[in-house]
Amino acid sequence: MRVFDKTVQQILNERLTKLEGHFEADVMFYYGEIASYSPKAFLEVVEGLRADSPQKNRIVIILNTPGGSAEVVEKLVEIVRHHYSEVYFVVPDVAMSAGTVFCMSGDKIFMDYSSSLGPIDPQVWNGKEWVPALGYLDQVQKLLDKAKKNELSDAELLILQNQDLATLSQYEQQKELTISLLKKWLVQYKFKNWATHATDPIKKGQPVTAEEKIQRAAQIAERLSNNTEWHTHQRMISARTLTQDVGLKIEDYSDDSGLREFITQYNDLITEYIRRFKYEVFLHSRNFF
Repeated sequence: MRVFDKTVQQILNERLTKLEGHFEADVMFYYGEIASYSPKAFLEVVEGLRADSPQKNRIVIILNTPGGSAEVVEKLVEIVRHHYSEVYFVVPDVAMSAGTVFCMSGDKIFMDYSSSLGPIDPQVWNGKEWVPALGYLDQVQKLLDKAKKNELSDAELLILQNQDLATLSQYEQQKELTISLLKKWLVQYKFKNWATHATDPIKKGQPVTAEEKIQRAAQIAERLSNNTEWHTHQRMISARTLTQDVGLKIEDYSDDSGLREFITQYNDLITEYIRRFKYEVFLHSRNFF
């Protein structure tokens, strides 16, 4: 390893140690797409941390991702939940699409005022790149609606006739999988300690029922998957919007100067290193670099 790399690793490990002390947890960093190759490296990092500190039951995942595969997210959740009973996510920059779904499997999500999650429009690999599935489905539905009214132009009819039904079916399945995973994980993990109503003035102080947790999860899933509301797959949704409009509790560390400094110092250095050497995917823990 080059001297420069060793120096960066040493500084990053020192800053990571501060975060581990603050959260009283193992901490790992994930940067890049969530793709078919992700589970192998992810497993190596998690098992390495577990072997190094078997007494810890909490892990913090610092996540920076444009998204990827919902199926792969499901595997990552299975891996980390096999080893840890508590999982926290920290999003210093962005966790979009499948990254947002990944965050929903956590007990807590930490963001500051500049952080963003995204709509949970599932991404599908078309052989060349990841494409947002809901955009295709929305456009096809618009054409179908026009067809019912006999308003299709010749060009639109040709577009509709050229649609691959198997591909459209795959997009529908991806949509349903993404929504079902989000609802399942919100109830199972994010809402597991939600015991009493805190914001509803009518129900404030009353116990939260299992049915109410399911209803809230469904509402959040519906909002985050509403392509009409967010307009674009790349829409960056702030912690404030997630809390006030979507109804999702976010641990906002904007005013926690100590924690924000720890996270910023670590995140700025590691992302600058990654971009300098143009890494597409990068994982880091105290014993993995």
